[in-house]
Amino acid sequence: MTAVLPSLVLALLCLLWAGAEVPVQPGFNAEKSAGTWHVAAVVSNCSVFLKMKDGMKSSIVTISFTPEGDLAMKLPRLLFPFSLSRLDRCQKFELLFQQSGQAGHYMGTSAQEKRDLRVMETDYSHYAIVHELHQSGQEPSTALQLLTREQDTSPQLLQKFKELIPTMGLTKDMLAILPKSGKCQEGAGWHAW
Repeated sequence: MTAVLPSLVLALLCLLWAGAEVPVQPGFNAEKSAGTWHVAAVVSNCSVFLKMKDGMKSSIVTISFTPEGDLAMKLPRLLFPFSLSRLDRCQKFELLFQQSGQAGHYMGTSAQEKRDLRVMETDYSHYAIVHELHQSGQEPSTALQLLTREQDTSPQLLQKFKELIPTMGLTKDMLAILPKSGKCQEGAGWHAW
């Protein structure tokens, strides 16, 4: 019995590690996912996001792909969960994520941080659920974003998103369902980040 116990513990740890792998949309099609998306909801354990989430509003994110297959994302700095920007400013930034070798999985790195971005699920015409792991000098942070093609989100889609929250190690009190906003929609200056 004493020999079986360590083996059982090791097997359980392996199962937990395998279960922690974040899935990527099977057969991900970058061309279909390019374009304009509204950020309808965000859930994150990032301490900065948790302090700012109640004041956040929905905004537009534009996704495009380079000829090499890398993902370019233009978004308002005030929206981005791991940004330290002020809520009253509407600067926009472009993030570039390199293709990881698996369609729908992208990596962003700089001297100060690493980002692991995965398109977990999408139907391309209505919604996408994006997972991001962000590592910088602080604790690693996890975020899920619900992106929609239209600004209004169906209750069924929102419920589907909420059901994913505990599977990613997050809790519903970390959720921000973002109200509509006319701010940061178009026309603000873009900055490379």
